[in-house]
Amino acid sequence: MTRSGSLPLELTSFVGRRHEIAEGKRLLAAGRMVTLTGAGGVGKTRLACRIAAELSRDFRDGVWLIDLSPLVAGDLLVETVAAAVGCPRPDLDSVAEFLHDKRALLVLDNCEHLHCECAGLTGDLLAMSPELSILATSRQALHVAGEQIFEVPPLTVPDAAEMPLDDALRNEAVRLFEDRATSVVPDFRVNEANSATVARLCRRLEGIPLAIELAAVRVQVLSVQQILQRIDNRFRLLTAGPTTAPPRQKTLRALLDWSYDLCSDDERALWERLSVFSGGCCLDAIECVCPGGGIAPESVVDVLGRLVDKSIVQRRGQGRFGMLDTLRQYGSERLAESGLDRALRLRHRDWCRGLAARAEAEWFGEQQMDWLARLTEEQGNVRAALEFCLSEPGEAWAALEIAAAMWSHRLSWSSPSEGHHWLERALAQEPGAGALRAKALWVDAWLVLLRGEAQAAKPLLDECRELAERLGDEAELAGAVHITGFATLLTGDFPRAFELLEEALSRRRALGHRGNAWVALFQLAMTAVLMGDPRAAKLCEEVLETAVRANAEWSVSYALWVAALDRWRQGDHGRAATMMRDAVRLKLRCNDHLGLAQCLEGLAWILADDEQYDQAARMLGAAHMTWRSIGTSLSGLGHLAGAHDRCESTVRRHLKEETFKAAFERGSQLTVDQAAAIALDEKLTRRAEGVQPGSDVASVLTRREREIAELVAQGLSNKQIAEDLVISQRTAECHVENILRKLNFTSRSQIAKTWASRQAS
Repeated sequence: MTRSGSLPLELTSFVGRRHEIAEGKRLLAAGRMVTLTGAGGVGKTRLACRIAAELSRDFRDGVWLIDLSPLVAGDLLVETVAAAVGCPRPDLDSVAEFLHDKRALLVLDNCEHLHCECAGLTGDLLAMSPELSILATSRQALHVAGEQIFEVPPLTVPDAAEMPLDDALRNEAVRLFEDRATSVVPDFRVNEANSATVARLCRRLEGIPLAIELAAVRVQVLSVQQILQRIDNRFRLLTAGPTTAPPRQKTLRALLDWSYDLCSDDERALWERLSVFSGGCCLDAIECVCPGGGIAPESVVDVLGRLVDKSIVQRRGQGRFGMLDTLRQYGSERLAESGLDRALRLRHRDWCRGLAARAEAEWFGEQQMDWLARLTEEQGNVRAALEFCLSEPGEAWAALEIAAAMWSHRLSWSSPSEGHHWLERALAQEPGAGALRAKALWVDAWLVLLRGEAQAAKPLLDECRELAERLGDEAELAGAVHITGFATLLTGDFPRAFELLEEALSRRRALGHRGNAWVALFQLAMTAVLMGDPRAAKLCEEVLETAVRANAEWSVSYALWVAALDRWRQGDHGRAATMMRDAVRLKLRCNDHLGLAQCLEGLAWILADDEQYDQAARMLGAAHMTWRSIGTSLSGLGHLAGAHDRCESTVRRHLKEETFKAAFERGSQLTVDQAAAIALDEKLTRRAEGVQPGSDVASVLTRREREIAELVAQGLSNKQIAEDLVISQRTAECHVENILRKLNFTSRSQIAKTWASRQAS
């Protein structure tokens, strides 16, 4: 882990808290576990981020903010932490091992709703990772051994309403009010005329930052005196909170009640309905889930804008909206009181169903990367919908539908383990026979195979096939055959795997399942390469051409990987290494650690046969580290074990034992990002990338690329090439870009000149 992290940029000014920052830094210097406690809205998160930012130089391996508020249950806590720090293997031992020698700071934000789970995790991580420090925020202490508690106080407020203006302007609460009020009314200032009223207002709000911020935005329509009057009236009405609640919690509730009452009916309704979203949402989701019952579909945007203006809703990036957790919880309580809670959660569930279905239908195409990003962004909502379905009687079928549809975007889960987690629970609750169950069975089998658990996959596939045959469902029978072929490939039984995958490909194509067919084709090509079948080259070319033609970059990364292995098998080590590095670049863009592990492994094989034994040993170590980090090992991936063993044997034969061990150890100590950076270093190979002197330029191009290069040489534009070959212009552009990259050219004229010389010779 290089020095890095995930602390957000501060979008508004940070006011005051000098003493609290100093105290937080002192406590972290004195111990390894500090919990900031206090009422909701008191500013724990902002304070934690500021403390962490000021201490970032002390933590050479990174400072990581992990927001736990989107999690609806503790089952995925470890996976969330693993994903945040870059440890793809989502179990406690792996995270602890990953952090074992790291001097890092984890900021665990919003622990209160997962109190017991957070207490267990922090205690275990601190015990197993001696240089790790944790800064947590929670409404109550976690009660972990060695934990130091720092109760975050409200901002300081004026001691008296009547005080000199200079003193008022130095007060934290007054400064915060002025700063936030200025953001909505630029010419607002605390002055002699209003300073006493502002001071009284801050005292009535007891210095709670959220309360002050919500009040400050009211200067758009109210004077400070009018704001104070309304707060005073509301506070007198709301005095009967729970007897066990701290006074500040009662005050915040009163403020939220007051903010709620100041909203119009449609604003209140939208506030309540937005609470069903977790981790934010996009406008299309709001327009799908929230209209009706007083909110006309065409008025959603206007009502949402008013809630943004009133600081009830926040803009979170391009076209995304969310609420502070305190406000979301308040809205959720109000929604439950209205009796509409279940209806809205069903709408939210159906929106997630539609999202998953569209992602599955469109995954193999030019929107592939966009869908990966979108589904990653919507993890909180998908999890909330799945949890609702699995806790609401009779709704487990919907969880099966959503989780099974996500097979096409497995990277949207924190790991294959998370997808398996949801499917396992849903399958247990929905035992009824049906096509949906059959699909979920082969998807779940595929996920456990990716975890290297062949024995766990077998009963799932057996039941899937039996059920699909009984139902006469060709689609799910194709799925059973396909994943059985993949399972057979993993055992190293290449001839049998080839037969099954060939059958699966035929079935997928007959059904018109374009994306599924490509996956079967890719796995068929992989099988052919690994068994040395003469059909391998043609299959690899088809796999790459199909992915490039679809502009599916994630799929292209896998096509490049298998094509690189085919080049290696043919003895073209330079071209094989180039293609493998191209695959690595795409893997990094996709954050695909499983695919990256395969690339590192393949690069080691290429380097060994290219007599770069020290580098090959280091790549073997890096691959070993990456396999381990994602919870997989070559013992569960028999299709790669043979080539791995031959590579290791070759390297050991040409290096002294101590030299091999040292190089392997250097590789195994790298982080995933460092391993990728080493793999991409041009110094890894003594030979230059691209076309070697005296070689035929056509040898590095696919058949389609050679065809397009000839048309470029004839002077045709991309549009004309597209028309001539009956392909899209974007596909033609993509092919030309690939030709330029493969030949290390920068212009079309270089292609034309090279092709002319080739034809002349």
